[in-house]
Amino acid sequence: MKIFSMIMILFLIISSVAVSTIKNLLGAIIVFMVYSLMMTIVWQQLNAPDLAITEAAVGAGITTILFVLTLKRIKGVRK
Repeated sequence: MKIFSMIMILFLIISSVAVSTIKNLLGAIIVFMVYSLMMTIVWQQLNAPDLAITEAAVGAGITTILFVLTLKRIKGVRK
């Protein structure tokens, strides 16, 4: 289980750096969503299911939807 935790932390570091460096806004939003989902798994591994559910709902769910709607509204996504 320790190896799994180390892999998750490595992916969290990589995705947090990637969100900062990606020029495509939609791509950055998708990487942010993946980061939130990975944090959900980490919270579950740390035996904090209440935080895991909150992270999944707010971090990966509502925030991602709001980012995509905002990006669409400012014409950042072309049809």
